[in-house]
Amino acid sequence: MTFTTSDLWDVHGDALACAEPVFNSYGMVQSFHGQIVTLKLFEDNSLVRELLKTNGQGKVLCVDGGGSTRCALVGDLLAQLALDNQWSGLIIYGSIRDSAQIGRMPIGIKALNTCPVKSIKRNEGQINIPLNFAGVNFTPGQYVHSDADGIIVSEQPLL
Repeated sequence: MTFTTSDLWDVHGDALACAEPVFNSYGMVQSFHGQIVTLKLFEDNSLVRELLKTNGQGKVLCVDGGGSTRCALVGDLLAQLALDNQWSGLIIYGSIRDSAQIGRMPIGIKALNTCPVKSIKRNEGQINIPLNFAGVNFTPGQYVHSDADGIIVSEQPLL
C-alpha cells in the first residue's frame, strides 16, 4: 500500500509521534510500515539474528543499539534473513554494514550510519520492551510508518 508519512501526519498528527531526523535509508525500499517488535542491546547482534529467523510478516523490528556507531548490528546476511522471513522493515538505532549489498536488496532499513566492524556475540539483550530513542517511544504492538521523509509511530494501524 502506498503512503507518505507527511499525508499520514496531516490526517492523524495529534495521535502520532515523529522521530528526530537522525536516520539514513538503506535498501531499495523507501517506504515500509508494520507492527513494532523491539529489541534493546549494545554492540551485540545475537538476538537480532534470532528475531529475524521468526515470521516477520506485517512487522518492523526496531532495535535500540544505544546509538553506538562502533560496530554494525545488521549486515547483508541478516538483511537477507529479514527478507526470507517477510519482515516489513528494520529501524536500527546504531549502524549497519555491507551497505552496497543492502542497497541492491528489496528491503527498507533505517540506521544511523555504517561501520565495517562486526558486533560481539554474547546473546545479550531484551526483547519486546518499550524503547525510547530519537525522541520517540517505540512500544511493542504499536505501529511504525517510515518513508523518505521520516519515521512516525502510532498506537493504532493507520493503513
